[in-house]
Amino acid sequence: MTVTLADVAARAQVSPATVSRVLNGNYPVATSTRERVLRAVDELDYVLNGPASALAAATSDLVGILVNDIADPFFGIMASAIQSEIGGPGGRAGGERLAVVCNTGGSPERELTYLTLLQRQRAAAVVLTGGAVEDTAHAAAVSAKLRKLAEAGTRVVLCGRPPAPEAVALTFDNRGGGRQLTEHLIGLGHRRMGYIAGPEERTTTRHRLEGHREALEAAGVEDDRRLTVLGRYDRRSGYEATLELLRRDPSITAVVAANDTVALGACAALRDSGLRIPEDVSVAGFDDLPFAIDAVPALTTVRLPLTEAGARAGRIAMGREEPPPGGIATVRGELMVRGSTGAPRG
Repeated sequence: MTVTLADVAARAQVSPATVSRVLNGNYPVATSTRERVLRAVDELDYVLNGPASALAAATSDLVGILVNDIADPFFGIMASAIQSEIGGPGGRAGGERLAVVCNTGGSPERELTYLTLLQRQRAAAVVLTGGAVEDTAHAAAVSAKLRKLAEAGTRVVLCGRPPAPEAVALTFDNRGGGRQLTEHLIGLGHRRMGYIAGPEERTTTRHRLEGHREALEAAGVEDDRRLTVLGRYDRRSGYEATLELLRRDPSITAVVAANDTVALGACAALRDSGLRIPEDVSVAGFDDLPFAIDAVPALTTVRLPLTEAGARAGRIAMGREEPPPGGIATVRGELMVRGSTGAPRG
């Protein structure tokens, strides 16, 4: 049954005119009233009609691309590749689509808000990039939003995100990449390795760390949990975490970072501590972002084909490429061995 404006008004215990004012944003409304109306909209999954030109169609010319941080090259590269594939036949405005990049800042609440807004605008497609938040309630809420989008005719694609029944998924083999990196360091002779992980609640963090630990276990190397430090996916986190690792164990001979940006921070901290890379401490990253090869020394890392994966996600979202069998494809990384890793000293 279609939810109406009157249904929202009844749930929020306000007039239909107040609901309209809140949704259109063209009239001041008390904060408590606004929150009550928006909560009712969310609970009832009310979809606001978009522009009149979209009413005759199941979807509009809008494509939503959700990223955690557009300033992070990891997300910028994927968003650019997705956008490059969403033009062409199918849209009403000269065959083009309007791409809207939604920057969540890693906020679960903002992620849900953007999905609701894209649902109301009858988006033609939605592509969610990067890892997911590991929270049962949030995962259920996202699944419900994706299901509503799919039922309304919106194509939903996940790029670099774990699979979900409601969407096509191009998932990155973060666990396998993490295992490759640590196996490489073990093969060089390293046994005391520090690991700088990302935010604890992110699937990407868990999978990369699991790969690291699997490699340690397989080689019979001690997994000293004191040598794992959690942080953000940024340079400052890498810098501070490396100083903490050196404080906990000055004898470490390698640092494995959650991504290349964190690895750069680790390199800076080691240099500021009077240590040479890789002569004293080796450093490895993940993703192979554009600056990794230009670092001094060049960064050993796992190359994820971000441009290729993003472009494929865009084509699937536009219906120009068939989804993979079963709706899931695993995108594997490639180990790039460069100058930042070498045999341990002594």
